[in-house]
Amino acid sequence: MCGIVGYVGDRDAQGLLLSGLKRLEYRGYDSSGIAIILPKKNCISVRKSPGKISALEKIIKTKPLSGNTGIAHTRWATHGAPTQANAHPHLDCKSEIALVHNGIIENYEILKARLIKEGHVFQSETDTEVIVHLIEKFYKNIPLEEAVQRALKLLVGSFAVGVISSKEPGKLVGARLGSPLIVGLGKGENFLASDAPAVLESTKDIVFLDENEVVVLTKDGYKITDLDGKAVFKKSVRINWDIAQAQKNGFEHFMLKEINEQPKIIESLINSRIDKHTGKITFQEQNIPEDKLKDIKSIFIVACGTAYHAGLVGKYILESTCAIPAQIDVSSEFRYRDLLIGPETLVIAISQSGETADTLAGIREAKKRGSSVISICNVLGSTLTRESDGVIYTHAGPEIGVASTKAYTAQLAALYLFALYLAEIRNILSQARVNRYLNDFCKIPKHMEIILKNQKSIAKLSHKHSHLGSFLYLGRNINYPSALEGALKLKEISYIPAEGYAAGEMKHGPIALIDEYRAVVCIAPASKVYEKMVSNIQEIRARHGKIIAIVSCGDKEVTALTREVIYIPKVDELFSPLLVVLPLQLIAYHIAVKRGCDVDQPRNLAKSVTVE
Repeated sequence: MCGIVGYVGDRDAQGLLLSGLKRLEYRGYDSSGIAIILPKKNCISVRKSPGKISALEKIIKTKPLSGNTGIAHTRWATHGAPTQANAHPHLDCKSEIALVHNGIIENYEILKARLIKEGHVFQSETDTEVIVHLIEKFYKNIPLEEAVQRALKLLVGSFAVGVISSKEPGKLVGARLGSPLIVGLGKGENFLASDAPAVLESTKDIVFLDENEVVVLTKDGYKITDLDGKAVFKKSVRINWDIAQAQKNGFEHFMLKEINEQPKIIESLINSRIDKHTGKITFQEQNIPEDKLKDIKSIFIVACGTAYHAGLVGKYILESTCAIPAQIDVSSEFRYRDLLIGPETLVIAISQSGETADTLAGIREAKKRGSSVISICNVLGSTLTRESDGVIYTHAGPEIGVASTKAYTAQLAALYLFALYLAEIRNILSQARVNRYLNDFCKIPKHMEIILKNQKSIAKLSHKHSHLGSFLYLGRNINYPSALEGALKLKEISYIPAEGYAAGEMKHGPIALIDEYRAVVCIAPASKVYEKMVSNIQEIRARHGKIIAIVSCGDKEVTALTREVIYIPKVDELFSPLLVVLPLQLIAYHIAVKRGCDVDQPRNLAKSVTVE
């Protein structure tokens, strides 16, 4: 959550910092601010405002800043309302130090009380402000980074910070614990940021900071230490994301662009993971030996939000193809359970960003118990990938829309490929059977393109139902998770109450909700539970529910019961979630647009949830 950008170099910092902030808008925020060291006056000047970055830009337009070192921030309110006083950056009493912070300081009240007794004057209600006053306390005849190290040792909680001082105008200090922070390396300049998209316009060479590390940046280089000042040596990583991937490229919203990118992403995964000559599935970063994977007795999947729904589909895939028990938990519950896992358990952690706080805490608990961890992740070098035993990168490119779309299908694709790989090495499926599945899987991108060509009719159907006050999503077996994901997408971006249910549970409560004032989205492609779904649809129809059905091409039974039908190509039931989700995403998108909602940045949500 929130966004940090820092710059030190030869160029004017103001434009670079604002541009970086805009590229982090997807992280969620309700205020923003910028601080720059003014070299001619040897002081720090701050501009900040509640609301969108555009409000900050208006202020800067009338009162511009000019300097080569600065920090900027987008804040998501935790302690204190989104006001100008509570927006970051925060200053010390002498206005010589400026600081931005992501995370939560759990012991801030105790620290604040002590600092007030010592004469420090606070200007905000935030937990963050205690950090800058602690740095001020220690910043006497020592370098800025040492004062930062001393201050951070007193904190309980999580942090990523960026700090500048007018006393050392060519220096930028950053540090992290439990919240992501990266360094971008340029020529005659260096950057600090919460995430790579903020700096891609200037550099693709990234250094990922680990827990309790401090970095000192100047225009000519960087130095990393731990909190005790001991040097840490790290190599940079080249990020292959194109800056164009973080732009709309003619689409009205990032979400719509990312929905339409899904066929190419799945095709790319197929090309990179299936050897053209041998037909074998390969994972370059999957470092767990095959002998160890052959010996696992159970699988546990941990994830949050949309990634959890991908993992729930994964449970069905793994059990049906690998004949191995698979469990799944939301990460925030997994981390607090009395876990019955050990060396014979494989934990699969799924996270788009690789910085999800609960998921990271979950895998740390799993590793304490001797379990092996494989992560499915989109971000190269993220904390999750560094702490896992093996990694399956989804290579979906930057996903800017807060409501996940292409990351979800990429996670599903990774799960399908891993399940087939596991089934093969464990001799559960014959090579011929695996090849048949892979042949079907390789056709998915073309099937997706067929659905996306039908967007106008899906939009028309969505607009027709956009006035309804609530939605119910029903699915069975491997498409029960699809119902959950469809409901989540609608809730996230249109704010319409929506629930996803296993269709067999309808009579156990949800049937009471059905009337002419709500829509019921029924996921009923060709499958072994198709007739059961038809029975559910008949029951809904008898109660005058407004039915939207997603069915396979050639369907006749459901088509006879409702005129609101979306067709998808007929595929093996195992792969149907990859196709079903596209109309679900488009329904949510077009309803939200019709209702005038902010599709890419829905209220109260953040792309990367880095605090508990």
